[in-house]
Amino acid sequence: MKRINVLSETVFNRIAAGEVVDRPYSVVKELVENSLDAGATYIEIHIEKGGKQLIKVADNGSGIFKDDLPVAFLPHATSKITNVNDLDKISTLGFRGEALASISSVSKTEIISVTEGNPAYKIVCEGGEIGKVQPSALEKGTTVTVRDLFYNTPVRAKFLKPDKKEETDISSFAARFILANPNVSFKYFADGKLVYQSFGGGPEEAVAQVYGAKVLSECIKIDALKDGVHIYGFIGNQNFYKPNKSYQSIFLNGRYIINNTIAVAISNAYASYMMKRQFPFYVLNIDVPPDIVDVNVHPNKADVRFVENNFIFGVIYKVISAVLDGTSTATEFVADGGRIPEIKSTMGTGSVNKVYVQEELPQEIIDKYKPPIEPIFPEDNYKKKLEEMLKSYPPRPQAPQNEIAENKTDEDRPFDPTLDLSISECNGDNFRYDNCKRGVSDGTLETNPYIERAKEIEERYLARRQAEINYENFHFCGALFNTYLIYEYQGCGYIIDQHAAHERIIYDKLIEQIKNRNIAKQPLLYPYVLEANPQEQEFIDKNINVLIDIGFDISRFSPSSYKINEVPADLSSLNLQNFFDDVLSRLSSYKTIKLEDVLKEKLAATACKHAVKGGMQLTEQEVKNLLKLMKGNVALKCPHGRPVCVTITKREIEKMFKRIV
Repeated sequence: MKRINVLSETVFNRIAAGEVVDRPYSVVKELVENSLDAGATYIEIHIEKGGKQLIKVADNGSGIFKDDLPVAFLPHATSKITNVNDLDKISTLGFRGEALASISSVSKTEIISVTEGNPAYKIVCEGGEIGKVQPSALEKGTTVTVRDLFYNTPVRAKFLKPDKKEETDISSFAARFILANPNVSFKYFADGKLVYQSFGGGPEEAVAQVYGAKVLSECIKIDALKDGVHIYGFIGNQNFYKPNKSYQSIFLNGRYIINNTIAVAISNAYASYMMKRQFPFYVLNIDVPPDIVDVNVHPNKADVRFVENNFIFGVIYKVISAVLDGTSTATEFVADGGRIPEIKSTMGTGSVNKVYVQEELPQEIIDKYKPPIEPIFPEDNYKKKLEEMLKSYPPRPQAPQNEIAENKTDEDRPFDPTLDLSISECNGDNFRYDNCKRGVSDGTLETNPYIERAKEIEERYLARRQAEINYENFHFCGALFNTYLIYEYQGCGYIIDQHAAHERIIYDKLIEQIKNRNIAKQPLLYPYVLEANPQEQEFIDKNINVLIDIGFDISRFSPSSYKINEVPADLSSLNLQNFFDDVLSRLSSYKTIKLEDVLKEKLAATACKHAVKGGMQLTEQEVKNLLKLMKGNVALKCPHGRPVCVTITKREIEKMFKRIV
């Protein structure tokens, strides 16, 4: 074993930098938090090339004393705490004393600072080498400039994201600093352009500067004190949602956090109002006693740990759900005497109306509507389950060598799970259990009950594997309710929903046509303005050529919005808000937009409108044409996800009638 070495200060500072300073946004975060802890009421942020080339944070805070400037670059040097007991009641954003030491070890960092009644001084630290304190010029506060981030750690620099992506993440943090500190004035510049500016005019002004003034009319302002927890800020009303989670901000004791307990509590409160691909809007501040939360979980302080998760969950859920549901206690939680918005009817809009039940449901009703138990043999796990089942069978008796003849049939052979039920044979007609019988010690054959179950699985497996079959040999047995076409083929019954089948056929045709169509554009009477936050802007910029190819005339209108002047003529009736909500719903997974994906709802609606309806009697020729257009693909689903065909085996029917057990 090699000898143990004590690492030098330079080495362990670079190691620590990997925890505290992983990307440019974390540098901005640490520096702004220092400014806020210094009591700044004005903070200015400048970045260049996504923060890789330059990050500068200037404030009007209390400043750093001349003698403390060199100490500021030392690891674990901080003015926030003095002893171990302070860790139990942290009230500042920073407290570790690692940020400046970590930042300066992987960059060229300069600090200029002035304290009240004293001249200004500056100090430079390059790659961890601390320079001398020198006189400088500054009217008030502190200015920290970080240049060439990770210049001396090329491997780390290589893993940074593109400039625009790094800028987007910094912009997101800048926006959240504005929201969390509404009484502080902020200016944020990216490559010389002003992105955000707030004036410290309070919560409403901060939300308006980040999201636009229109948002306020769709929000409920709350200010609730419950069980010692202070919850205040803005939540979207019952009918105001966003297409992704980037409009959700939680600030715990003034610190922006990402916490699953709080997020799930809020989502559950909104659950009965939200539909698929909808997410609530909220900017919430939560203040709790410092001794019930641990902010010392990770150096980046992105998450926290509560002493009682269930307590925090319950308090937040009760407050948010009370306001949304309009209960009698809601008036205690709504701020500034605001009126709780009336719950609007969503009848006819495709939304689900909420039914209010004040009394608790009986347990038998709750049990009745519990989610169904997962099947023993899930469809996508047949092979694995069968393999496990087969391994549990006892080995077959070894027959004398002279009794084995090459011309013996399957029925003559003793059961051999490794041969007869080989998983390698689980393909089409090769997957067979006709010879699945187990040899016993006296040489007789008996039916194995496990094999009966295996036969049933085999039939289901084959039915699903045969997605495309020889439809020309289907025997048409008739129509049920003038909606379901019934066919028989090779021991299976096939029940086809005529509307779902025709809808899918039309949808597939439209998909092909839309890919090869000639694009004609329809000018809008008034341009449509699309507001977007930094994450959405990055996503739109990345995919803007796809939108142009579809037929949209879309361009930048302001730093936070886009203007649409023309839409595709064949989609002129498109609801632009719903359309772009669908596009931006892909933000969380950062999927690349595909032409057919962004138009799928429009195409699905068109297909549904033109397809034959349930209850419509089809002629014999129409029935034949529908099956022919399906090409025997009985595994199709309609554009809305419903199955086109349901398959039932002869064995399943016989079991229903107790012909077999």
